[in-house]
Amino acid sequence: MSANTTEDNAIRNIVIFDTTLRDGEQSPGASMNLQEKLSVAQALVDLGVDVIEAGFPIASPGDFEAVREIARLVKGSCVCGLARCVSADIDRAWEALKEAEDPRIHVFLATSAIHREFKLRMSQEEIIKRAVIGVERAKGYCSNVEFSPEDACRTEIDFLCQVVEAAIAAGATTINIPDTVGYTTPPEMTERIQSLFNRVPNIDEAVISIHCHNDLGMAVANSLSAVSAGAGQIECAINGLGERAGNCSLEEVVMALRTRRDIFQADTRIVSQKLVPTSRLVTKVTGLKVPRNKAIVGQNAFAHESGVHQDGVLKERTTYEIMSAESVGFVKNDLVLGKHSGRAALADRIKSLGFDLPADKLDAVFAEFKRLADLKKDVFDADIIAIVDRQLHSTDGQEDANADWQYISYEVNCNSQGAPSCTVRLAQHGLERVGVSNEGDGPIHAIFSAVKQIVGLPICLSDFKVEAVSVGDDAQGEVVMILTIADCSCNFKGQATSTDVLEATIMALVDAINRIQRDKAAVAQAK
Repeated sequence: MSANTTEDNAIRNIVIFDTTLRDGEQSPGASMNLQEKLSVAQALVDLGVDVIEAGFPIASPGDFEAVREIARLVKGSCVCGLARCVSADIDRAWEALKEAEDPRIHVFLATSAIHREFKLRMSQEEIIKRAVIGVERAKGYCSNVEFSPEDACRTEIDFLCQVVEAAIAAGATTINIPDTVGYTTPPEMTERIQSLFNRVPNIDEAVISIHCHNDLGMAVANSLSAVSAGAGQIECAINGLGERAGNCSLEEVVMALRTRRDIFQADTRIVSQKLVPTSRLVTKVTGLKVPRNKAIVGQNAFAHESGVHQDGVLKERTTYEIMSAESVGFVKNDLVLGKHSGRAALADRIKSLGFDLPADKLDAVFAEFKRLADLKKDVFDADIIAIVDRQLHSTDGQEDANADWQYISYEVNCNSQGAPSCTVRLAQHGLERVGVSNEGDGPIHAIFSAVKQIVGLPICLSDFKVEAVSVGDDAQGEVVMILTIADCSCNFKGQATSTDVLEATIMALVDAINRIQRDKAAVAQAK
């Protein structure tokens, strides 16, 4: 095996390959704009991720631009771009990656019988030839080349060994074994990885990687089985994002390795205290919440309600906790701040929550904190995080902030006896526009109709969620919605918080509309 080792020679260092920005973004509704991708990429560097798969450059101009900017600006991690074993894909990937400090081209080609027959219509000989040509072309651009035989876990083991041997001989430095459809089981995974080590003569010339999907809920277990069998790289995503049921969860597999080093004899260079802040950032930019009982980063991950559990933890934490909340980035005490709290206390709290704000942003957060404190008796950590997130991403992706729609005010009158009435005021280019609606089956419907009247786009609401940011009947409400527009397959996320959920709804709607406005292709189709 060619995986690196730590100072303790008995403990192997497992390379963490994060695909949040590529496979994770393919989760329905999880698309990110350029600035959001850059902020996530930097967070991954700070987290200690070894390889960042920044995107699939041939997929779209936006994907190409994102990979190119991440490669150009992000330092401290290898930046990787995905490509099929097609010359145009590989050339495009290198064009996006060429300014990276440490670039990697990741080429893939399906190998299973079902893919060969129904998708590629290629023979085994043709597959090997195409794989070799693809790896060699990528190798002509950079020394760091990864090859993935797609659907490897359903590929005949004899043929898989042939493909892997040929790819390594062609120059691949990492061989990834994807469980593309989340079908395999831990014993099968162990056997497959061991077979590769035993049967591929040049296997020591490459790092063996694993990429597991979670369709049967075994992505983390399968990844850990691969490590036990000798794999040196795990491909995963923050919050387990990814196609369908998602990928192996980065935070879960990392903490499993760290907590059970005695079993796996392996660890990673991940800064575990940054897991929760990174999870929150990805949640914020994608709008996809993690369940309260999500392992490691869920709100209830370290909560104890049972009296027996509470008594045990108070006497000795390890009676019911196998790791500390602080070790993954939760703060020890949920300090409650109020309208009499000062700037220094707020700044200290923000720092303990994992944020490093420049002075101008801190001033803006403090001003908003004071406004919120006048509306709420107590301001909790979750409220502070929401304020910080708002300020950090208030101008993300804006080509011309003056061209954006801006929320001014609203008025809604409704009762259970008749149709609601709604007046919404928005501004663009400094000009105020008013929308009035006297139809709908409730205030949300009326708001949507009034805003739609103002902006003149054929928008449709495909998803809508409201959730309390913190506790209490005066809590801020966070609204996350997904809009689509006629004849366009793209989803546009809108997100906002306010103590008034109707106001938050309008602000989230405006946020999504501004994203549409910035997408010239979507606007052209809409018109």
